[in-house]
Amino acid sequence: MPFLGQDWRSPGQNWVKTAEGWKKTTADNKNHRYCEEVEEKDDCYNKENLLLSLNYDVAAKKRKKDLMNNNSKVPYFHREKWIYVHKGSTKERHGYCTLGEAFNRLDFCSAIKDTRRFNYVVRLVELIAKSKLPSLSGVAQTNYMNILEGVVQKVLDDQQNVRPIKELLQTLYVSLCALVQDMGKSVLVGNINVWVQRMENILQWHQQLDSIQINRPAAKGMGLTDLPASLQLNIMERLSDGRDLVSLGQVCPDLGTLAEDRLLWKRLCHYHFTDRQIRKRLMVSEKGHLEWKKMYFKLSRCYPHREQYSDTLHFCTHCHILFWKDTNHPCTANNPESCTVSLSPQDFINLFNF
Repeated sequence: MPFLGQDWRSPGQNWVKTAEGWKKTTADNKNHRYCEEVEEKDDCYNKENLLLSLNYDVAAKKRKKDLMNNNSKVPYFHREKWIYVHKGSTKERHGYCTLGEAFNRLDFCSAIKDTRRFNYVVRLVELIAKSKLPSLSGVAQTNYMNILEGVVQKVLDDQQNVRPIKELLQTLYVSLCALVQDMGKSVLVGNINVWVQRMENILQWHQQLDSIQINRPAAKGMGLTDLPASLQLNIMERLSDGRDLVSLGQVCPDLGTLAEDRLLWKRLCHYHFTDRQIRKRLMVSEKGHLEWKKMYFKLSRCYPHREQYSDTLHFCTHCHILFWKDTNHPCTANNPESCTVSLSPQDFINLFNF
């Protein structure tokens, strides 16, 4: 039991508990000296181990920091490709899950390389660009821009989905212009110069997409124009965007005639819009026929299109975990499939509106 002397800076006296009570140890006590020597050796050994462990931690942190600095375009993702979405503080978890945290934990870099998930990720990135950029943390913003760069690079390599990505870049640039003007209100995380550099990158990506030249493959076998008209019309029915249908009709006069088919535009209207919406926007020609093509573009300006994706994010209502369909998550339900709900991109955004 240490005992302080008159000088508070002194180490005090050493006491030992015995059967008769506490006794002050003497300097000539051999056992006490031996114990002190053993304790000193143990202290030195523990100090050496502590220093080694501290040096190891510092070295590991330095290697991780150097890796992030040298290869900053590689976003950091957790090993688990799912995230627990909680909307309040509990004894086990403090705080709530944010959009930026979910954006970092889910493997979007691999998702953009998957044809089934590409359109889903693009739509999600577009929704974040419209209203959720201020909600992202600094790391989430970096990952967001890296994913966007990966999307642009995939379009440049595959020469597909050029128009949707150009529209996405235009939406993001307009949103950033509005947010940068309010920088004094601290609506964006990070330095203003960083955001200006990102806006310049967006313009550069847009120019690259404008200058893209689609390489036509060498003619081998039959082409679209060589097919019968019934098959050509059947292929056109698979297009879900009227603008693609108009572009296809500009290839040659024969395809242009098929692209004006009224039944084709009627199916397109009923695919994207409800009967009530169609009745509100009826357009009749002089001959008394419904102008389905004009109605489609008029409805497109008034109502959102129907969204359909090959693969989406899923949410487990039992364990409150957000995950991709083919990713296993630690569900404790007896029938996990009955607790799984498919989420649209807008549903994913609404999940974090606390």
